[in-house]
Amino acid sequence: MFELLVLAAIAFIGFMVIAGAIVIVKLALQVALLPLKILFFPLVAIMAIVKLVVILAAGAIVFGIVIAIVVPLVVAAVVIGVPVLIVGALT
Repeated sequence: MFELLVLAAIAFIGFMVIAGAIVIVKLALQVALLPLKILFFPLVAIMAIVKLVVILAAGAIVFGIVIAIVVPLVVAAVVIGVPVLIVGALT
């Protein structure tokens, strides 16, 4: 029974060593890649700004197309509807 307890303790210590090694490697990679993050941050910011501008421009184009379709329809409805309303009011 004591052997199983010792085996479990050794396994636990082994897992802790492996977990510690993983944490150390992860931290080392974060520190090593920090200059690259600092180097590429302006590029990522510029790409985000360009993406925002493209989305806003596409929205403006769609809005312009919708207005170009709706305004003539409203004018046509007014041109047709006003005489009908006048005749209906006089009769």
